[in-house]
Amino acid sequence: MIFSLLTDRLPGDGRKLLIASTLMTAALLSQTVQAEEAEMQANHPYVGLWVTEDSYIRHELLPNGRYVEARGTRERAYEGRYQVTGKHIDYWDDTGFTADGDFIDGVLHHGAMIFYRGSRAGKP
Repeated sequence: MIFSLLTDRLPGDGRKLLIASTLMTAALLSQTVQAEEAEMQANHPYVGLWVTEDSYIRHELLPNGRYVEARGTRERAYEGRYQVTGKHIDYWDDTGFTADGDFIDGVLHHGAMIFYRGSRAGKP
């Protein structure tokens, strides 16, 4: 309502300029927040590769809040998004499947599986 009161008193070009500058400011603020969130996630201690002891299942937690799960030779068996709250992780697979887990003493407990920080060197 206040925005309408301001723009109604401006001539046509002034109104367009005010609206354009307001939209530009909102876009720039949004980009700043998104960049800060991405930087925070990139530095999150759980981002990276997590593997089962035999390296058959590998979860890569990406800094953008997405994950990729590989199984055996299938590099992209599952993909989706994740969210970490404290030491708890929730997964939402792109197919609609949901799952969760907990980080305990540097180990990810996910269902009946246990994941360790790992590298792809040991994959099958």
